[in-house]
Amino acid sequence: MASAVTGTPYLSASPTNYAGTNTQLSQAIQTIWSKEILFQSMPVLRFEQMAVKKTELGVQPGLVINFMRYNNLGAASQLVEGVRMQTNALSASQYSITVAEHGYAVAVTELLLNASFDDVMASASRLLGRNMALYLDGSARDTILTASSVIFGYQNATTRTAISPYDHGTLAANRAGLTGDFYFSPAVVKDAVETLSTKNVPRLGDTYVCFVHPHQSRRLRDAPEFIEQTKYAAPGNFMLGEIGRLNDVVFIETTQVKALAGAGGSASTVYQSIFMGDNAFGHAISLPVELRDGGILDFGREHALAWYAIWGFGLITDNAVVIAETS
Repeated sequence: MASAVTGTPYLSASPTNYAGTNTQLSQAIQTIWSKEILFQSMPVLRFEQMAVKKTELGVQPGLVINFMRYNNLGAASQLVEGVRMQTNALSASQYSITVAEHGYAVAVTELLLNASFDDVMASASRLLGRNMALYLDGSARDTILTASSVIFGYQNATTRTAISPYDHGTLAANRAGLTGDFYFSPAVVKDAVETLSTKNVPRLGDTYVCFVHPHQSRRLRDAPEFIEQTKYAAPGNFMLGEIGRLNDVVFIETTQVKALAGAGGSASTVYQSIFMGDNAFGHAISLPVELRDGGILDFGREHALAWYAIWGFGLITDNAVVIAETS
């Protein structure tokens, strides 16, 4: 029922925005739903592109894929006339990746499908695809983080300024020493390259690759020797997420880099960037990702949709990964 309001100026919240005497017909005001469907923001997904992919499980029975890696031969020596050459044995090591089922499902009712103005199943398909990508990338990152080599950042008292190549500051001895101003710097990059090169880790092409959090790359960009991706790569001739390079390392920026809240000294957040060379980790695929429906449920009154796959990740070469923890 309409209510008359007289003699009192109306506030701007009035549906008519009229300052004089007015009659408010609240029952006539309708809620309008936009047909523009919005989705929550997602992290940039980058880790899985660097995996060594194996698909033999699709044609062979079993849940484990084994690889054999030959060890390098010993040092050769000068031969002596009349002395028979000695033979040496070959040696090899094995590693394996176990696959398992992965998936996520949603369900809606027939009533919702018929009453909604939105194509709910199409939106659900898109959400499932994003869910799969986030899960896949997180699984790849967690696999890489099982590597044993960890280095730490250098203290820099001046915030957001370039660090002198000769004055690196104080190196943190451990995670507890990262008290909030041990930033990602060129010195950290040099330490990681030294570690990988000393172990004779092959490069990916002519560079190593590093995954960095935007919080880390912000300080890295201050370094005068940092080269932005647009200055050296032709359009399309770069990796997904590539932002630049420094000291023979290409940097890929993503918020999927793990941030450990309160893990550092003084309860500071610790960011775990990852440097890697060739053959660092593998992705064994038995069944590629599929979008599957749940069939007829409750006489057609319920509709289910899911993504499903069978895969596994495994760290192939521990020496090919260096984790750099900074604050």
